[in-house]
Amino acid sequence: MAPPDNPTRWVIPLLVIATAQLMLVLDDSIVNIALPSIQNELHVDAIHLPWIVNAYILAFGALLLLGGRIGDLWGRKRTLQVGITIFVTASLLGGLGQNTAMLIAARAVQGLGAAMTAPNALALITTTFDDRRKQDTALSLYGAMSGLGIVLGLVLGGILTDVLNWRWVFFINVPIGLLVLLGSRSLVSASRHTGRLGGLGAAVGTGGLLALVYSITRFGEEGFADPVAYILVAAAALLLALFILSQRTSTQPLIPLSLFADTHRTGAYLTMLCLAIGPMGSFYVITLYLQQVRELSPLHTGVSWLPFALGIMVGAAVAPRLLQKTAPRSVAGTAALISAGGALWFSFITTDTGYWTGMAPAMFLVAVGFGVGVITLTQAAVYQVDPDKSGIASALLNTSQQIGVALGLAVLAAVAATVTAGRPEPAGHQALIDGYSTALLTAAGILLLAAVLAATTLGRTPKPDGASTAA
Repeated sequence: MAPPDNPTRWVIPLLVIATAQLMLVLDDSIVNIALPSIQNELHVDAIHLPWIVNAYILAFGALLLLGGRIGDLWGRKRTLQVGITIFVTASLLGGLGQNTAMLIAARAVQGLGAAMTAPNALALITTTFDDRRKQDTALSLYGAMSGLGIVLGLVLGGILTDVLNWRWVFFINVPIGLLVLLGSRSLVSASRHTGRLGGLGAAVGTGGLLALVYSITRFGEEGFADPVAYILVAAAALLLALFILSQRTSTQPLIPLSLFADTHRTGAYLTMLCLAIGPMGSFYVITLYLQQVRELSPLHTGVSWLPFALGIMVGAAVAPRLLQKTAPRSVAGTAALISAGGALWFSFITTDTGYWTGMAPAMFLVAVGFGVGVITLTQAAVYQVDPDKSGIASALLNTSQQIGVALGLAVLAAVAATVTAGRPEPAGHQALIDGYSTALLTAAGILLLAAVLAATTLGRTPKPDGASTAA
């Protein structure tokens, strides 16, 4: 007779992985609310203010692949623990920041810690949880945190800034991170694998990703006519092409190109890129609408997004059951269509759109589609990956999502700004709404593309019961 299952053996690791992911995603948005207070106290120049956000996004996005491969070679549990330690230390220094340079540097170091933590938290799911039910639960929570953290970041950022001060949007990470570090001892890591990191490939690949993410950021800040952004795109294309060539001939590749031989996995990466663009871009545009047109406070704006958080939780709850009975391509394709429907609903906003009839339902639909889609794509990306490659496979998925978030912010912001500037009264509310509506239609179109990618590239059959996510 098998011994009874002891919940504490898997509940604690489950909470550790979910909390680690929540903390990292939280920092994508929690600082945004505090920017005006930071600017006033530290006298930050307007030109440097966006870098308090961008430094984190750039370092996180550019170093994810490196963080995943380090975990494969040096041990995922150890790499996660080092990443959390770096993240907590940088958060403390950010909260103690006395000038702009110190704050931006702390945010970049936070990004380094996040890049070492995120892919290894996902990869540790496959070694910590030994059966399908527990793995599905862990993957669902992990996926839910990817969207939930954005909303909680806005709400928590508003509360901390209003009740205490802006420094607490950094300090809050310290106790959370220390608890995650303490609980990480319960995680089960696979044995370390032999091999070297491959310094040249790592440098070229990281440089290419850095140029790509920075170019996206420039487009968002300066618009589609920015020459520097196009130079960065060209540099990114060149560096990434050299990176691929180096990986083909390397005996110790940073990214084993065999990962892309599975069209389902490659499709998951591409679909994740598009799926992240739509909801996160919509999130940005509607947040501007609520603050600039409806004139809500930052805290009220954050609370207004609670239907989005509810939708993420519903999506995370239903996705595993759907995947046991329905093909991944059908689940992810339908999820993207639902999210596209929410973005389309958003595009009909006016100066007096009702919250319960025009805003909350659209938020819920976008979030449900995003939640179901992320979990489906997460399973597709890490299912049946060789143990020595699960870290980099997870990192590729995280990279697709992070670049998608950056693209969503940049593309939709640029579309909205271009349309608004072309109206007769660019300072009026109607001109803003025209720009926002066009951007939201663009988001719906990108989500339709995600649906097509999912329907044509992902698996045709449900994942069998009892199957593990790792080979």
